[in-house]
Amino acid sequence: MPVVDISAGRIHYSERGSGPPVVLLHGLLMNHTLWDPVLDRLPDGFRYVLPDLPLGAHPEPLRPGTDLSMHGMNRLIADFLAALDLREVTLVHTDWGGGLFLTAYGLDDRVGRLIVLPCEAFGNFPPRLPGKMATLASYLPGGVILALRQLRIGWLRRSPLLFGWMARRPLPDELVHGWTEPGLRDKGIRRDLLAYTRSGFPTRELIANTEALHDFSGDTLILWSSAGKVMPRAHGRRLAELIPHARLVEIDDAYVLSMLDRPDAVAAAMSDFLTGSR
Repeated sequence: MPVVDISAGRIHYSERGSGPPVVLLHGLLMNHTLWDPVLDRLPDGFRYVLPDLPLGAHPEPLRPGTDLSMHGMNRLIADFLAALDLREVTLVHTDWGGGLFLTAYGLDDRVGRLIVLPCEAFGNFPPRLPGKMATLASYLPGGVILALRQLRIGWLRRSPLLFGWMARRPLPDELVHGWTEPGLRDKGIRRDLLAYTRSGFPTRELIANTEALHDFSGDTLILWSSAGKVMPRAHGRRLAELIPHARLVEIDDAYVLSMLDRPDAVAAAMSDFLTGSR
């Protein structure tokens, strides 16, 4: 994987294609491989860039003491875009909603458009039962290692406490083993994860930072799932009403990770938006 150096440390990323940049983010305890089922279905003529964010499945720890609060994470994204000199980026969000706050922090100058799949928004940080359990694990001695090991056991992984409400269909062992290996291998990875999960999530501030998207002027696709218990369906509709140039497309028969549940439908909606065919 290519690597870029920013003030926080070395950020690993995957990329393919050339043209206008499309940067695809991922969620907690995940990495760029989340998007594998969709990438081959997206249109040519774009540069797809997929960073591994320091959310617990990244391959290399950041510099000790790096600010990984919500503001620090947004600064990291902005620095990543600047380091690669990406402009007029289509920024794609899923599961982790912190990147929606670039506008609130005044860091969205390189972002031209948004695609927002089911993700944290408004006061839903950390999201519902899986998010609360992840936060609890981060405060228990040895809790992160225990959670990572549990994710490797299929029947436990399918529990609502873990990934059972994240995807309608069981996640492949190979995929989840790749997500959990870095944290089990390296205490620095766990340190980065805890720096984020223990940084605090004040509800009033989270809501205000989400609502700052009413100042985002770029075209936006809200690509939300119509089912599921983790990211409320109402939040997708609320975001579509909040952002001035947004339209809502709902994906049926999918939970949070709709790119795994319905890759064809997700790729079709993203392709239409990217190419302007609708």
